[in-house]
Amino acid sequence: MTSSSTPVAGPSSTVVGSDRRRWFALAVVMTASFMDLVDVTIVNVAIPTITRTEGASFSQIQWITAGYALAFAAGLITGGRLGDIYGRKKLFLIGIAGFTLASALCGFAANPEMLVASRLLQGATASLMVPQVLSIVHATFPAHERGKVFGLFGAIVGLGAVTGPLLGALLTQWNLFGLEWRPIFLINLPVGIAALILGRKFISESKAPKALKLDLVGVVLVVIALLMLLYPLTRGHELDWPVWGFVMMAGAVPVAAILIAYEKKKAKKDGSPLIELPLFKVKSFAAGIAVQLTFGLIMGIFFMVWTLYMQQGLGWTALKAGVTGIPFSIAVSAAAGMSVQMLVPKFGRKVLQAGALVMASGVLVYIWEAERYGMGISAWQMALPLILMGIGMGLIVAPLTDAVLSEVPREHAGSASGLINTTMQMGNALGLGLVSVVFFGQIGDHLVPPQVNLAIVDAFQYALRYVAVILLAIFVLMFALPKKPAQHVEGAGDDAEPEAVVVAASDDDEVPPAKESVLV
Repeated sequence: MTSSSTPVAGPSSTVVGSDRRRWFALAVVMTASFMDLVDVTIVNVAIPTITRTEGASFSQIQWITAGYALAFAAGLITGGRLGDIYGRKKLFLIGIAGFTLASALCGFAANPEMLVASRLLQGATASLMVPQVLSIVHATFPAHERGKVFGLFGAIVGLGAVTGPLLGALLTQWNLFGLEWRPIFLINLPVGIAALILGRKFISESKAPKALKLDLVGVVLVVIALLMLLYPLTRGHELDWPVWGFVMMAGAVPVAAILIAYEKKKAKKDGSPLIELPLFKVKSFAAGIAVQLTFGLIMGIFFMVWTLYMQQGLGWTALKAGVTGIPFSIAVSAAAGMSVQMLVPKFGRKVLQAGALVMASGVLVYIWEAERYGMGISAWQMALPLILMGIGMGLIVAPLTDAVLSEVPREHAGSASGLINTTMQMGNALGLGLVSVVFFGQIGDHLVPPQVNLAIVDAFQYALRYVAVILLAIFVLMFALPKKPAQHVEGAGDDAEPEAVVVAASDDDEVPPAKESVLV
C-alpha cells in the first residue's frame, strides 16, 4: 500500500492542527478500514451455511473467499496510484460506494455464481478504498500526531480480528428475517452509506502532482498468471484433475516471465512499473516477500479448513465456532503489541523466528488433540493450541513489515510496502486455492453423513500437517532477515521537513508528497 506523506503548506493552505474536522475524517477512514477488516473475517464462519442453503460446490466456496483476495491484491498498487493522480478523497468515496454496492449484491445474490462475481467486485472496490486511508491520514495530520493516530489503527485491527468471526457467527445464527447468511453482507449498507455521506463532508482532497503512472498491462499479466494457477487448483478436485489443468498451471510460468520482461521495459520507459524488480536484489526484502507469500498461504488454508472442521465435521453451530476462536484473536492482539513495543527492539529477528516455532507447536498440538479426541473434542480443549497459534501469529505479523523494509532504501519504502501487502493477499488467495488439494482432496465421494463428518475431521489433520511444514520453512527463510530490523516509526525523519500539513481548500488543489510510508 503506498501513500504520500507530509505535504508542504502553501500560501492558501489551512493548517490542520487547528481544524477539528480532521478527527471526523479520521473516524470515517477508520470506519472504512474496520468494515474491510471485518468483511475479510466475517465470511469464513458463514461458509458452511452458504454451502447448505445455496448448494455451493467446493470450488465455489473457495472462490467466495479467494476471489475477494485475488481482486483486492490485483488492485492495491493501482488503487494507490489512482488516488495520487485523481485525488485520494475522490477514489476513497468511489471505493466505498462500490464496496457498499457490492455488499448489497452479495447479500441479495440469487445463486453461488452471483455471489462469487459480487465478491470479486467487492475485492476490486476495496482495493480502491483501502490504499487511500493512509494517504488521507498523512495529508490530514502533522507528524507529531501520527503516533496517536496509528495507535488507534492498531486498536481497530485488533478489534476487527475479534469482532469479525463473532459478528459473522451471531448474524448467521440469529437468521434475521429468515435471511440466513445474507446479513453478514447487508450490515455493510448502513455503515457504507454513512461513511460516504460523512466522508464527502469532512475529508479534504489531496493529490500528488508527480504521481507514478499506471501500469495496467502489469496488472493484467499478474491477474492472468494467478488465474492460471488458481482456477485449475479450485476446479481440479471436482473434475478429477484433467490434463488441461496441469497445462494451464504450467503456462503460468511463461506468463510470469513475460511479466518480468515487461516490468523491466516499463521501468526504463517511464519509471512506473507495477513491480520494482531491483528491490529483489536486497536479500532481506526478497526473503521477506517469500515469508509474506508463504505466511499468507497458510492463513488461507487454515482459516478455511478450520471453519469447515468445526461446523461440517464436528457439527457445531456457527455461534459456537465463532466463540471458540476468541482466544486465538485475543492472543494475536496481545502478542502483536508486545512484539513491536518490547520484544523486537531487544531481540530482533529471533522474535519472528520464535513466532514461527510457537505457531508450529500450536498446530502440532491441535493435530494431536484432533486425533486423540476425534468427534468428542470440546471448545475448551481447543483453547491451548489456538492460544499458541495466536501468540505465534502476533509475534510475526506486527514486526514483519519493518523487518522486510529494514534494508530497503527509504525512497523505495512506498513501492516496497505496496508489494508486501499485495504479496500477502496473493498468498492468501493461493492458500485458498490449495484447500482443494490438502483438504477436499482427502474427502471421498459418495459418502453418507456420518462418514463425511469423520472424513472432514481426518482431512483437517492432514491439512494442518502441511501448515506445520510450511511454518518450519518460514522459520528457515527468516534467517535472511536482518538480525535487528530497523523500525520505520511513523514521523521519524520528518524533522527536516515542514511541520505543517495542509487541508486542500477545494477538490482542485494539489498536495505534493514529501515521502512515502508504511502502515503495518
